Amino acid sequence: MPKTQLNVRVDEATAEAARQRALQRGMSVNRYIEELVQQDAGEVGHTFVEAAADFMKQYESVFAEEFGSEREGTR
Repeated sequence: MPKTQLNVRVDEATAEAARQRALQRGMSVNRYIEELVQQDAGEVGHTFVEAAADFMKQYESVFAEEFGSEREGTR
């Protein structure tokens, strides 16, 4: 996948922390930041799926009443 350059500005303490954490993990600062963003995005997606599942459980009877039981088991 092609890469896109993204420039960010952070204070020196944050920059140094990023450098040190990347070094500890044996990766570049770019890769470290990329992984942090991917993890954050994944957590949001996971949270959304959990919330949707909870919603469906909570309103399962309403859906069954509205759409009938003929659709059960067709997921």
